[in-house]
Amino acid sequence: MAKIKRKLMAHYIDASMTSSTPSYVRLGNDLEEYKVEMGANVETKKNILGETSVIIDGYEKNASVEPYYAEQGDPLFERLQDIIDNEKTLDDLNTTVVEVRLWEPGSTEGTFVAYRENAVIEITSYGGDTTGYQIPFNIHLTGGRVKGEFNLSTKTFTPESSGGTT
Repeated sequence: MAKIKRKLMAHYIDASMTSSTPSYVRLGNDLEEYKVEMGANVETKKNILGETSVIIDGYEKNASVEPYYAEQGDPLFERLQDIIDNEKTLDDLNTTVVEVRLWEPGSTEGTFVAYRENAVIEITSYGGDTTGYQIPFNIHLTGGRVKGEFNLSTKTFTPESSGGTT
């Protein structure tokens, strides 16, 4: 079996200012690494027999996008700058992310198996050094994971169960 190249696991984030029509942007420019930390909620117990039981009852997943260099005209930059300028909080930070498996074709030409999940954007800082204006941020995944297909040309996600595009 051949190893899957990292570039074949694509990560998209909805950069739209409203939740009505998603505007997915692929993460990856300037990133040497992007990984989702699972953050398992682990409970271990040892009984009087010396046996240990381990229970994992959920995950608190997050990922860090650092560096992120701002580019004029990029919808993600505009979304992040809006969060900074208006000091947005609570529901104004909600978005969705889509993981696209480019090694797994979907049911129609140009689509691939994908998972969409609700998320919250947390800007950690802004500014940077002489290499350019940077806005590093974290993505906190909050659940609602849905399997479906992602169309690369239209950048739309279609859930497996409903058949509608969101």
